[in-house]
Formats: sequence, structure tokens, C-alpha cells
Amino acid sequence: MADVILETRQLTKEFKGFTAVSEVSLQVERGHIHALIGPNGAGKTTCFNLLTKFLVPTAGHILFNGRDITAARPAQVARMGIIRSFQISAVFPHLTVLENVRIGLQRQLGTSFHFWRSSSSLRLLDERALALLAEVGLEGLAGTLSADLPYGRKRALEIATTLAMEPELMLLDEPTQGMGHEDVHRVTELIKKVSAGRTILMVEHNMNVVAGICDRISVLQRGAVLAEGSYAEVSRNPQVMEAYMGTSDGALAGAQH
Repeated sequence: MADVILETRQLTKEFKGFTAVSEVSLQVERGHIHALIGPNGAGKTTCFNLLTKFLVPTAGHILFNGRDITAARPAQVARMGIIRSFQISAVFPHLTVLENVRIGLQRQLGTSFHFWRSSSSLRLLDERALALLAEVGLEGLAGTLSADLPYGRKRALEIATTLAMEPELMLLDEPTQGMGHEDVHRVTELIKKVSAGRTILMVEHNMNVVAGICDRISVLQRGAVLAEGSYAEVSRNPQVMEAYMGTSDGALAGAQH
């Protein structure tokens, strides 16, 4: 039996008669990098919003480590260890790289809302923050203002901040969106590196990224699961080729949306 960390059963979301997610049943195995792919409008982001409780499902169930979390609130889900990294780089631009990661670590101290406390009380977090920055290749930029980082490095910082919250399951929403080739390669390598001992579920448009690092892929079309399997399996699937390319001939490898 596979060790399933996250499962959805017949997950459905309707908006005023429009079905954005239709009876989606997923199983994400512990330790895997699992990708949700599909053409624009396939329901990937809606699915993510359901998993992180930003949306309430119309029907179906979500289970995390075998526990039904369908009715849980976003903060509860985050405390359980499901942490989402957003499509748009979510860092505090007026803080340094180190300070951004330290905020993610504050939760462990129980001082998240103690804004009146001296920053010296946070210095004990610096060692862990620097270790996380080293993990994502930003240790040399600890004192840099986040606003001054190039786009790809901002995404690396966002991943470090996500790691600071000690996720059991990381949800990455379009981690290479809007990047040039060099940054795409750097962030792809980073995801592969930080996945050691962790589970990642990601929405990604870039098929080269998906092909390079994902253990399993679920293809959505019109809100429903069209195909599932390894990249080699789904890329040969005629229905998947048609969904992406409008034809069942040719390879999917070059398809980027």
C-alpha cells in the first residue's frame, strides 16, 4: 500500500452553475513531487484553493494523513503542516532576506504577534534562518533588502520562508511563472533539492520542469482528471496531447502554456 499524505475524494466546486472542479480524486504519496497540470481553465488553481481552504467545496472530501480536513479553516490546515507558496512572490519587500525568513520561524517561538518585543529576542532564530538561506543558495544575500532581489531569487526566498514554517506538505503554485530560462533552471534545481524528506504538490505550466522533477502527474481538463501517471505515461496519452496541442500527434515535451 502506498503511503498517502493527501487524498481527495470526488472533490467538486461549482460557481453559480459552472463546475470548476468536477469529482477530482487525487492521491499524493508521501515523499513525492506531484504535479497538477492542464491547459488554462482546467481548474488547477481552484483545486489548490480547495486544498488550502481558501474555497469551500460544493461536494467531496479532503483527507490529510488520513484525517478528514474538509471542514477545517485555512489557519488550522497551515498548523497541520500544509503550507502554500503563492504564484506571485509573497515576500516583505521592505525587510531584509534574513528578516523575511525569521518571520516564518517566529511561529515556533509563539511570538508571531508580539510586535512590541525587542528584535533582539528574535536573534536566536538567526542561526536557523541562515541555515534555511544556505539551503536555497541565498546565504550571501542575508542582509539584502528583498525588494532589491532579482525575480528568480525572490522565488527562492519565498521557498525558504515556506520551509521556515516546517511544512509536511508544500503546495507550490506556478513556481517558475514569468521566469527566464536561467531562473527556471535554478528554481527547478532548488525544488528538487528541498524536496528531500518532504512532499510537494505543484501547479506548473512548464512541461520541461514537470518532466525533470516530478514523480507523478495528474492532468486536469475542464475541472476533471483526464489522465494520471509518470511523465512518460501521460506525455504519450493521446487525450493529453489533444488537450494541450489540439492534436493527438507529436510529443508533449515542448508544450508550455
